Order: sequence, then structure tokens, then C-alpha cells
Amino acid sequence: MVFNLVLYLLVGATAGFLGGLLGIGGGLLIVAALSFTLPALGVPASEVMHVSVATSLAGIVLIAAASTTAQLRRRAVMLPTLLRLAPGLVLGGFIGAHLAQLMSGSVLRWVIAGFCLFMAWRMAFGHQREVREEHMPTSTWLLPAGLGIGTVSAIVGIGGGSLTVPLLVTLGVKPVRAVATSSAAGLVIALASSISYMLALHAPTLPLPAGALGYVYLPAAAATAIASMITAQFGVRLAHRLSGPALKRMFAAFLLVVGVLIASGG
Repeated sequence: MVFNLVLYLLVGATAGFLGGLLGIGGGLLIVAALSFTLPALGVPASEVMHVSVATSLAGIVLIAAASTTAQLRRRAVMLPTLLRLAPGLVLGGFIGAHLAQLMSGSVLRWVIAGFCLFMAWRMAFGHQREVREEHMPTSTWLLPAGLGIGTVSAIVGIGGGSLTVPLLVTLGVKPVRAVATSSAAGLVIALASSISYMLALHAPTLPLPAGALGYVYLPAAAATAIASMITAQFGVRLAHRLSGPALKRMFAAFLLVVGVLIASGG
């Protein structure tokens, strides 16, 4: 248990740094780490991926809050764009958590791994429009886009940065502002989806260890969140010093590695 606690703190510290740097909240890293460690704590194999996803999202609530606070201080969050996305993000968070609970553990694992690999390719080779210095998308199409982002994010256990950042960059937003806005969007998604996983409309078929609330394993969620809040600010500082292409390459490499780790855990 002590080893796992230390591991969760290390994972949380890394996730917080990546959350500030890339706007992704580190959720995929947390899912990968939990999928390897939770069986040793007595989580049934059939429920490992569900608990990993739910716990990741619960931890992301504080991770995203720390990143968002740092970004708001720099006035980098595009609030008009966020307000257009938010209603869809909330609804999608509840829908995605519901759908994930209906999937088997093995199906959920491959969905998450496939998502990582696809987004790595998309971020590395996808088309980017010309960046406009103060462009803030406010199209009504951001609402259904938010619905899709929230749904997918709740299924794979992330704050949605791997979807929100490419979307905003494609719409012509500077990468650093896309990262900042995706941090705030991740907070909205994590709140909605983690509540849904805690309510557990489709209860686990087998009992979970003490400390679980619905599908959320609270000790791991707390440890990763606390560590991440300390390191998020350092990621934000570095993000404002790197070029857009450098951020994209780091983002793609991160997703590729995590996708392979999650797939190999099956």
C-alpha cells in the first residue's frame, strides 16, 4: 500500500506538470498507472479499467483546477469560447460515464488505447489553419463539439485536452491559448463525469476495496490530485516559453507512449 501511495504521488506530480504544459490534465497517464496497480489492491479484473477511468477523472477535478487557476492569472483562458463549449461538456460528461459503465473492461481498455494512438497521429500530422493572434471562436457549433468532447473524455478518463486543443488549434487559435482554455474545459468535464461515476447507475458487478465511492477509488484520486496541484504551475510556465510546434510534438509523443502502455496492460 505504501509503494502504491508513493507511485500515485509520483504519477500525480507528472500529471500535474503535463496538465499545465499541454492542457491535458495527465488523465491518460493516471489511467495507465492505475490499470497496472489496482489489481494488487483487490480490484477485480473486470472492473480495473472502469475504476481507473473514474478515479482519473476524480483526480482531474483538482488537477484541472490548479492548471486553470494558473492560466486565469495569465489571462490566457478564452472565456467566450469556454462558455460556448461548457453546456455540451457537462451533458457529454454524464453521457460518457453512463456509456463506459455499460462496456466490458477489455472493450474499454482497447477503446482508450485506440483513442491515444489516433490522437497522437492527429496531433502530429493534422492540418492547422493560420493562427490569428486574438481569434476567439464563438460559433454555435461549439456546443455540439463540446458534447462530443465531453462524452469521449468521460469514457477514456481524461479532461478532454487531447480533443479540445486540436479543435481550437484547427480553428486558428494560438496553441498556448488553446492549452489554457482546454484546462478550464477539463475542469467542467471532470466535475460532471466524476459525479456520474460516483453515483454508479450501473453498479460494479463485484465488490471493490474499501475507499471506493461508486467506481472512484478515493485514496488514489486524492494522492494524484494533491501532488499534481504542486507541479501544475511549473508546466504552465514552461508552456508559455515553448513554440507551438514544440508543444504539438510533445503532445503527440506523450499520447503514443501512453496508448502503447495501456494496450500492453491487457
